[in-house]
Amino acid sequence: MKLLASRRTPGKAGALRLAGQMPAVVYNRELNIPIAVDLKTFDRVFRVQGTSSIIDLEIDGQNHEVLVKQVQMDKRKRLPVHADFYAVTAGQLVDVYIPLEFVGTAAGSREGGQLDVQRREVHISILPRLIPQHLMVDVSALKIGDSLHVSDLKALLPAEAEILDDLELTLVAVVPPRVAEETVAEAAATEPEVIAKGKEEEE
Repeated sequence: MKLLASRRTPGKAGALRLAGQMPAVVYNRELNIPIAVDLKTFDRVFRVQGTSSIIDLEIDGQNHEVLVKQVQMDKRKRLPVHADFYAVTAGQLVDVYIPLEFVGTAAGSREGGQLDVQRREVHISILPRLIPQHLMVDVSALKIGDSLHVSDLKALLPAEAEILDDLELTLVAVVPPRVAEETVAEAAATEPEVIAKGKEEEE
């Protein structure tokens, strides 16, 4: 997806926003360019591309492949007010967070279990041209008590990608129904009392 931008003079952010523009910056180890982009266009592109997809950014006719690294939001208007773009270099690894989409109905859910999603993204190092927009994680085989971990994502990623998160972290699990958990907890709480009573009778 392409986004047009122009160089800007630092310190005039307010005037830019009044004109429907958004201040931003493009950077890497060699670059640091203050730019302005159309607010509505950026908002539309960002909602589709997120932070894990390469954007073709044209600055005054010069093309750059960039990733959105950070976006400052106006909480009241729910619109972006500033963005940081990282200019990638061909053949150079980049660190990105890839969204996870959980698909399918877990077998344990049909038995009354609850799907507990604990992580919705994974941190990886990868070549820009290989960055996936998202990863589809199938949970249909999970029974009550089963779980998937970060290590299970290796099969979904290109061989060149390196996972930066702890491989043992849980992504998603199917937990027992809450009623069943409460019943087990109640049984565990009353059991010591019965044992104590039995000891008294023996004495």
